[in-house]
Amino acid sequence: MTDSNPSPPAADEISPACSRIKSNLAAVHERIAGACRLAGRDPAEVRLVAVTKYVDAATTAATRQAGCLDLAESRPQAIWEKAAALAEAPVRWHLIGHLQRNKIRRTLPLLGVLHSLDSLRLLAAVEAEADPTEIACCDVLVEVNLTDDPGRSGAVIADVPALVAAAAAARGVRLVGLMGMAGHPDAAAADARRDFARLRLLRDELTRSLPTPDLLRELSMGMSGDFEAAILEGATIVRIGSALFEGLG
Repeated sequence: MTDSNPSPPAADEISPACSRIKSNLAAVHERIAGACRLAGRDPAEVRLVAVTKYVDAATTAATRQAGCLDLAESRPQAIWEKAAALAEAPVRWHLIGHLQRNKIRRTLPLLGVLHSLDSLRLLAAVEAEADPTEIACCDVLVEVNLTDDPGRSGAVIADVPALVAAAAAARGVRLVGLMGMAGHPDAAAADARRDFARLRLLRDELTRSLPTPDLLRELSMGMSGDFEAAILEGATIVRIGSALFEGLG
């Protein structure tokens, strides 16, 4: 979708899009609560991040107005554009797609969480651009490729321990967890849950080698089609896109 006028609506103006997103958001929160009951977890342990990569700036602004403070994009350029459009609104931007090294300098000052740290090379580039006077420019999660497909994004599991150790010791970033996706977007719930369990077990194993378990407290896993399976396996962040925008034109 494109938007020739990206200005957000006035704070006291509730648009039809905002109303619809609020309704969808309430339904998703009910599903999160239901999955947490099954898992014996507190729903407060699960943060919903709204994935706005397929909607325009006006709809993104309506999503923020509906109560979503955590917004995610796959492309750094989209964060640049939408952060400018929502400059007056408190937003925590999440990058869930690849961060090219030539876009690091412009992206880091806008970023709250980088979900897609996938190589030592990218980590070194981020460190080089981080402000040396800041304790951390952003939170980072190591993205793990949970499949045997080398074409999928994320670090292969064999490379994850070294990357986690390097990120834990890195200057200018704060390691907070792991991110992963189920092997196939249309996978059966049982298959998706198996992939999410694999990420949780990897996190538990890696935690034993770290100075504090807090460095891997977050598990970013689960999207609109499989977030309930992810919650059952310990997700602390779910990335929800299409379920929030159902019914919009």
